[in-house]
Amino acid sequence: MNHQRSHPHGPPISRWALLLAVPLTALAAAGCTSAPDEGSAETAADKQLLQIPAGRRTPAPDVRGESLTGEALALADHLGKIVVLNVWGSWCAPCRAEAPHLQKVYQDTHDQGVVFLGINTRDSTQGNALAFEETFGITYPSLWDPDGRQLLKFKGTVSPSSIPSTVVVDRKGRIAARALKALDEPQLRGMIDPLLKEG
Repeated sequence: MNHQRSHPHGPPISRWALLLAVPLTALAAAGCTSAPDEGSAETAADKQLLQIPAGRRTPAPDVRGESLTGEALALADHLGKIVVLNVWGSWCAPCRAEAPHLQKVYQDTHDQGVVFLGINTRDSTQGNALAFEETFGITYPSLWDPDGRQLLKFKGTVSPSSIPSTVVVDRKGRIAARALKALDEPQLRGMIDPLLKEG
């Protein structure tokens, strides 16, 4: 291996292949469903977390439907509050990893006017989704969206095209941030905190 390190014309081809494989591997591991190809692995990775300046925000779509327990839910009902929309499925390992972080931040920010709504998708039964919520102690409601119809409403704006995904809506009903990956507590707070400071 020593002759590779001292190669007079730079790294050998095998090392370039390894360097290129790293971002691809990281991107593949980011979620249960990958985001669409947007030109390159590096570009797609850069777009996994996005904070949108106030002047460039677009209205969130009209997300509404029944909760996992049969209650009517609508994003529009929470105008004037910051809303965190999290797309998840009980079958998704990264969703299980981020669930405790979501619940923790929900509990910490609820009194500050932050609303959390889940969008459960691609689960075969509501029972699977409800069991997931019980396992992880999730206390905020989720829309039952097994066919992904609510997700299609985000097309053309800021699409949560991977699972898990999180979209944060500002007090004026505009998309202010989104993530196309599982989030930990600091990342989630980093999406919400700037909005709490806005008038």
